[in-house]
Amino acid sequence: MITKKRKIANAKVDANKAYTLREASALVKEINTTKFDSSVDLHVKLGVDPKKADQAIRGTVSLPHGTGKTKKVLVLCTPDKEAEATAAGADFVGLDEYITKIEGGWTDIDVIVATPSVMPKIGKLGKVLGPRNLMPNPKTGTVTNDVAGAVNDLKGGKIAFKVDKVGIIHASIGRVSFAPEKLVENSQEFINAIIKLKPATSKGLYLRGVSMASSMSPGIMVDTKSVQN
Repeated sequence: MITKKRKIANAKVDANKAYTLREASALVKEINTTKFDSSVDLHVKLGVDPKKADQAIRGTVSLPHGTGKTKKVLVLCTPDKEAEATAAGADFVGLDEYITKIEGGWTDIDVIVATPSVMPKIGKLGKVLGPRNLMPNPKTGTVTNDVAGAVNDLKGGKIAFKVDKVGIIHASIGRVSFAPEKLVENSQEFINAIIKLKPATSKGLYLRGVSMASSMSPGIMVDTKSVQN
């Protein structure tokens, strides 16, 4: 059953129209029906074959205005790095005790940063961390000796993204409480990062579709031409 609020929201979105990024960023605020500060998400459909290793797009981007959500960061490191990680603002810092907790099913964190030297110990956690997309990875900057830099980036709005098996990248680029200009700038930065990663082997149209939505709102189709500088 569709609620009255959802019917009103649906009526404000023209399903046959592709909106500019600026129009979509204003409209997504107008049609939000939740009482909480909803996440605003972008869904980007790419003309790639994720089964091919060189087309399995993944990367990171620092959003100029952050995501509006403070990430809970766990740093797995040797004792000599613990003070540095704590000073940078990591929520949890340690090694063996957290490995044991994760083995027991604890995953109350948003991201894990690890130093290269401890990665052999973390490998066995793949079954728990892999499905939750929590495994540290050098490609996303979460396996590094610069733990302070990684924590600062993550707390400051750096997000990791990767294409799913049907060729779509999903990411939260802010909250409905953000001014439309901030949603525009975060969205554009995110899309620019994806465009830069276009593989040489990708044929035909690369950016096939972009839509914006908040939690429980209808999707707003974005004109792909309006986001390609």
